Amino acid sequence: MTRWPLTARGTGAALLGLMCFVLAPMFSIPALVFFGVLLVATVVLSFASLWLGHRADGVQRSFAPSVATVGGDVDVRVRVDSRSVLPTVVGTWQDRLPRGVEGEPSGVYPALRSGLVSGSHRVDIAYRVQARRRGVRPIGPLLVETTDPFGLTRRLQQLGGNVPLTLAPAMVPLEVLDDLPGAAGGTLQSMTDKLGQGADNLIPRVYAPGDSMRRIHWRASAHRGELMVRQEERESNPEAVVVFDRSLARWTSDALRSPGEDPGFEVAVSTVLSAAARFVREGYSVAVIDVDGTELVEGIEGGDTAAIEAMATGFATLTARRDGALTELAALFAGSTLGPVVVVTGEVSPADAASLAPIVSHSSMPVLFTLTGAGDALRVAREGGWRVHRLEPEDEIERLWSGVTGAEGIRSHAG
Repeated sequence: MTRWPLTARGTGAALLGLMCFVLAPMFSIPALVFFGVLLVATVVLSFASLWLGHRADGVQRSFAPSVATVGGDVDVRVRVDSRSVLPTVVGTWQDRLPRGVEGEPSGVYPALRSGLVSGSHRVDIAYRVQARRRGVRPIGPLLVETTDPFGLTRRLQQLGGNVPLTLAPAMVPLEVLDDLPGAAGGTLQSMTDKLGQGADNLIPRVYAPGDSMRRIHWRASAHRGELMVRQEERESNPEAVVVFDRSLARWTSDALRSPGEDPGFEVAVSTVLSAAARFVREGYSVAVIDVDGTELVEGIEGGDTAAIEAMATGFATLTARRDGALTELAALFAGSTLGPVVVVTGEVSPADAASLAPIVSHSSMPVLFTLTGAGDALRVAREGGWRVHRLEPEDEIERLWSGVTGAEGIRSHAG
């Protein structure tokens, strides 16, 4: 970081002093030598006043909020403890911002009094920036330019280092899925256990061959006039699964290189986070997995909003992966019955769409978000029972989700 240390005034004074040394013998004017020495000495002393006895004792930087969301504002505060033997005049400051963070981080740096009189001097700087790209972005260092009281010399200082700011993906509040059982308001969903395991609630049913005589409900049998047996009903939190296909084949190479670079991948990340948050708020136990079954976060219990916040922070650095096959996803759902299953992916082929068909019978609401479909892939997916929606980068997630809550709207939009 180099810059000419003299201002326009200081440069002129130094040149004039040198010219005096040249012109003095030519015109036999000894006074010019004295005048030249005075000008050069003034410039040198002004320069020394900025560098000698002037230091920054500490730089502290903070962000509010500490973890920002893409599309939101962040208040940046910098506190500088400075000490100067000689007083300084008003200067300027500028903070360095990385790609993905926008703002006007510059302003006036106040004059400092002599440290011999007031000791250390504290300078507080505050400004606001906008988070534009997901990731961990370094803010800083702070650049401060000060000049001497005569305005002849200047000093450009780099104060402190950079501090990372975490930019989490946008999390959009989505509509309630009030058309599904056990979904609204985080209520528990009743599930009948036909093997009679558990003992939360007891209800009678008609005796079937093979039932144990010990399970006969004699009072209900006398009332109904036929043998009735106890059937236990237990309560459990409904389960939802959000699948994020991060396979590099679905996205551009930018999605693998660093977060915040592939627009399609970014809207997919936000969709995954927003869908998981919606399910958790409605009382679902949510699993967020990759296509091979790898958990992207630990399982989240219904109502655990703190876990959603932790998920958002973890997703700040999430990128694509080189391997992964969507066609292998159906095997993970064999033998299970779940609530909503949301699959978020990039481009799908007809073979991909056909491979997803077996999942439909295991879900109360199968939803497929995809950037695009090759050939008739989207038609194959819809005919297989999926609620399909194109995940265009410029679309708003709220509008995408509003079509998910009603199957009729999805079919009409995706056609």
